[in-house]
Amino acid sequence: MTWRLKMTRARILSAAFTSMEIQRPQEPKQTSVEDWARSDAYHNSFLHEPDATLAWVLKNSTEKGLPEIAVSAAQGKLLHLLVRSVGAKRVLEVGTLGGYSTIWLARALPEGGSVTTLEINEHHAAVAKENLAHAEVSDKVEIILGPALDSLVKLSPEPAPFDFVFIDADKKGNFDYFTEAKRLVRSGGIIIVDNVVRFGRVAEPDYTDVNVEGVRRLLAGLKGDKDVDATTIGTVGDKGYDGFLYAVRR
Repeated sequence: MTWRLKMTRARILSAAFTSMEIQRPQEPKQTSVEDWARSDAYHNSFLHEPDATLAWVLKNSTEKGLPEIAVSAAQGKLLHLLVRSVGAKRVLEVGTLGGYSTIWLARALPEGGSVTTLEINEHHAAVAKENLAHAEVSDKVEIILGPALDSLVKLSPEPAPFDFVFIDADKKGNFDYFTEAKRLVRSGGIIIVDNVVRFGRVAEPDYTDVNVEGVRRLLAGLKGDKDVDATTIGTVGDKGYDGFLYAVRR
């Protein structure tokens, strides 16, 4: 290639690169719960089909006096997709509340699959039964009433262990629930613990309450644990700033 041709080619390439839009990282933006909720709603409008059944379940739970602390729609859909992704047939849930997350889990199961869900509050369990019936998944779900730890120690991994465990109960008991979940889940099975970031307060050394201390105890217990491999994913959305722990049983 001659010198003149080389120079012409260099000028063409230079002009092409100059005209290209350079992608730079976006500047940080101060955000709020309103921003996160708006973002959730925007993404959900593309990725979620309207669901009158789940809307009824949330409304019924609120009208029956249950606290509005169920997972968000995006989080419920994530649980649903994860259960499908690992081909789970047996799911364990610690903390039923009104059964909103239970329905997401049950809908992900194949024929013959089941959800065992633990609830300490008799009224919550009664409302959950109404909601499960309305969602037509009652045949896939067993609600065990009583303190979660008492119920967990009575469960057995025989004849078949659980494939997937979702822990969303009182945070004080997180480590104990997780320890029992390890015993009950198969090798390669998934354990998810919700609400482990708590607006970042878990990482604030001077902040303390029973929920934060419960998460810290769980994290301390997992340090060096050779039975699982785990990570925490922080989240923001219409439920605020929080996150979940995702663990795989070795």
